[in-house]
Amino acid sequence: MKDIKQRKKPYLIAEIGINHNGSIKLAKKLIDLAKECNFDAVKFQKRDLNICIPDDQKQILRDTPWGRITYLNYKKKIEFGNKEFNEISKYCKKLKIDWFCSAWDLNSLKFLKKFKMKYNKVASAMLTNLKLINEISKEKKLTFISTGMSNMNDIKKAVKIFKKNNCDYVLMHCVSSYPSKEEDLNLNVIKNLKQIFKCKIGYSGHEPSVSPSIGAWFLGADYIERHITLDRSMWGTDQSASLSSEGMRYLSDTIKKMPKILGNGRKKITMDEKKLISKFKYW
Repeated sequence: MKDIKQRKKPYLIAEIGINHNGSIKLAKKLIDLAKECNFDAVKFQKRDLNICIPDDQKQILRDTPWGRITYLNYKKKIEFGNKEFNEISKYCKKLKIDWFCSAWDLNSLKFLKKFKMKYNKVASAMLTNLKLINEISKEKKLTFISTGMSNMNDIKKAVKIFKKNNCDYVLMHCVSSYPSKEEDLNLNVIKNLKQIFKCKIGYSGHEPSVSPSIGAWFLGADYIERHITLDRSMWGTDQSASLSSEGMRYLSDTIKKMPKILGNGRKKITMDEKKLISKFKYW
């Protein structure tokens, strides 16, 4: 790992995911928030619902803001299509903030190609979908690979595919529970991933607090991804596992000033200390 004193601030990713609840207006507000809080990118998700929802779950009834409807119909309400992603692409370009999207199936990967995004993302749940990640790696874009719900053997198989296809990647330490308990975060895995795979490392957090993300940076994560929301009490499965504006600003501001706080490591007497020497040293 690079000397901590030489580290720059991490690349901050605001995971909007499905926290827009199907509203492009809300999505744009979340993009605005990410920009205001000095995040570097926003991220969304894309699914072919007929593929990604198991048949035995499609007709399960669920209470939603649109009434009691089937799980499939609920997912249709919040799934963005061509029109919405075109708006997102134009809006992010206008604000000069990066955007990218995790494809959860081959059809979605094909759909997203038209937007010519800089990055790809492998969601934790898709890490063992080797056919999908093989196609993702063939695009040869820098790919963020979340490692929740997986073991080291799962990660090794995925990495082997990315190396075979000569595709650059970032392994994102992740615990896929929403929200995650701090005692489950096991941030020292970051050091193990760095040592074993000798690659770029990041952290994707789902805990409601900020401090683990700062700890992840100290342990070697140069990319930090956090779910974001306008209000953690809003309806939606990921809202409580997200940072609101206060947490986002605290993370961004704290990480930004860390290199200055750490200094160069050379011990010296500061100018302010020199002014006090005569006051305290009576001998």
